[in-house]
Amino acid sequence: MLFPAPCRICQRPLVNASRIPVCEPCLESFERLEPPICQQCGRPSRFVAAGLTGPALCRLCRTGTYGFARARSFAIYNDALGAAVVLLKYEEVKRLGEWFAARLGETMAQQGGEFRPDMVAPVPLHRDRLRERGYNQAEVIARPLARRLGLPLLPRLLVRARPRPPQLVLSRRERWNSVRGAYVTHADARVDKARILLVDDVFTTGATLDACARALRKAGAAEVMGLTVARVVPKWLLGSPQAREIEKNRQSRSRI
Repeated sequence: MLFPAPCRICQRPLVNASRIPVCEPCLESFERLEPPICQQCGRPSRFVAAGLTGPALCRLCRTGTYGFARARSFAIYNDALGAAVVLLKYEEVKRLGEWFAARLGETMAQQGGEFRPDMVAPVPLHRDRLRERGYNQAEVIARPLARRLGLPLLPRLLVRARPRPPQLVLSRRERWNSVRGAYVTHADARVDKARILLVDDVFTTGATLDACARALRKAGAAEVMGLTVARVVPKWLLGSPQAREIEKNRQSRSRI
């Protein structure tokens, strides 16, 4: 007797042959990020271009918050995509890495040549976390992506020298403090004048990509770009028109 396996996200029976244990409805529920977005960090916003000259930037990028040149993500971090990231990150469903890599390749292709890296590097784990988990989920995504792009993969380009705090949930301030100075380039790294593509699973506040980018630029990298599977989006951006109007007015006042 044969029984169809359940989808690892919604538990419905899988009716199509697939290399990943996720059904088509769940895959289709991933909300791809669409314009308008901030031209630097990729944050989705209806207001990035309002009253601005030059590139359309969000409030954070107008104040020079991030050390990377640009960042993009495949989709919004919703319940389904969050569950898929957990499958890759904690349950060793590594074939999702190849599927995510294909989506990130598509995301890069949509940027009109703005992403032209010389090499690909995953955001590293601290050695204790790597020993505990057995693999780096960012590398599982970055390896097939580098192969698709025909670029060298440098999995040990960066080192996380300080572990993440033990608490599961961190505030925005705690996230930034936890990664400040936590990443360094490997002693043998050669990145002078190189354009580097950083790959990670989730863009939450941008603190991790920022810390990695600053370490690489300090080592001589010409440009650092970030690419993530998921992007955490503030609720007001996905909420009511009234909430979006309040934020629009707040940003307008901040430019005066």
